[in-house]
Amino acid sequence: MASDKDGVIEEHRDGYMISTDAAKLDLDVIHEFLSRAYWCEGIPRQTLERGIRNSLCFGVYAEGRQVGFARIISDRATFAYLADVFILETHRGRGLSKWMMQVIMAHPDLQGLRRWSLGTKDAHGLYSQYGFAPPKFPDRLMEIYDPEIYKPAPSAPMEPKGEEV
Repeated sequence: MASDKDGVIEEHRDGYMISTDAAKLDLDVIHEFLSRAYWCEGIPRQTLERGIRNSLCFGVYAEGRQVGFARIISDRATFAYLADVFILETHRGRGLSKWMMQVIMAHPDLQGLRRWSLGTKDAHGLYSQYGFAPPKFPDRLMEIYDPEIYKPAPSAPMEPKGEEV
């Protein structure tokens, strides 16, 4: 794993690059994908940008253009949450998600963590290859979940106009 003096990781393979350099992230590509993803549909760009600023992000690039993304929310000592993982459809089937997971799991700041967590509807097969499994004690886990958070609030019904009394 190659890193520079600022701790940026870059890996190259088959014309692709994975980088943790935040300056390389294409927020337009990331927002375009995530705002339509089932797990954060409608996410406001400002919210996404704040989340990215406070996360360790991994971008996947082909010819300098972003084609994949993942972010880790972590204290880098005890816990990490894997979020917002995607590879653009035109680049799927090339092992990029597996490679990205290998790079994430090998990142020096993410070693020795007591717990990793993630949520997925359909990628259990991928994540199980890297040690993810259903929670050992699901009865101990709790959450606050608001699937409507990114949807606009319904507007108040208009009151009929009548004569003033």
